[in-house]
Amino acid sequence: MWFPRCLIRCTLRRIASCAKIGFMPKVAVVVIDVQEGILAGISRRRPEETERALDACVWRISELLKRARAAKVPVIYVQHEGGVGHRLEPGSAGFPIREEIQPKRGEVIVHKKFCDSFFETSLLDELKKLGAEQLVIAGCMTQYCIDTSTRRAVSVGFDVTLVADGHMCGDTRTLTFDQIIAHHNALLDGFDAGGKSVTVKPAAEIDFANASVATS
Repeated sequence: MWFPRCLIRCTLRRIASCAKIGFMPKVAVVVIDVQEGILAGISRRRPEETERALDACVWRISELLKRARAAKVPVIYVQHEGGVGHRLEPGSAGFPIREEIQPKRGEVIVHKKFCDSFFETSLLDELKKLGAEQLVIAGCMTQYCIDTSTRRAVSVGFDVTLVADGHMCGDTRTLTFDQIIAHHNALLDGFDAGGKSVTVKPAAEIDFANASVATS
């Protein structure tokens, strides 16, 4: 049976396109605790330097979100609800998500009370609704909610790209925020569980349009 050459080429292109879509993991961005008061009173040793670094981190996250939205990648926010008197207490000046990265209409905000963004929250259900297989995680604070949520994401079945320069914290008594961030980037890169793993990449290297999210 004879088929026109143009029909064969068209069919092959469609097959290749479907194959590419079929093997491309569904990605979602999760932004954790980037709230107005997230570092308020945390770093008393270097407050100005810490604030500048936080602003720079938020800017990188903002640029990352622009690229994600342009590529139709869904964005989910996690917002911490602190107790009475906490710097992130609902209704306080520190509670709102930073103005630079305000959620767009229709984007989900998940509320949490603990370091683990999955613990007693709707995050896993929301990600399942999206059919997400791979997460891009950014936010605050590095050694608490970012570390805990990244590990938990892997253990519940997601590959994770942690944005190397997209998470932030304050100085502690023994370590500067730079040291904490560098330590956790090194520690989490390659962390795995059940066939899923963490890849750490700078924000500028995450290309949603070409699906180079977790590839090295």
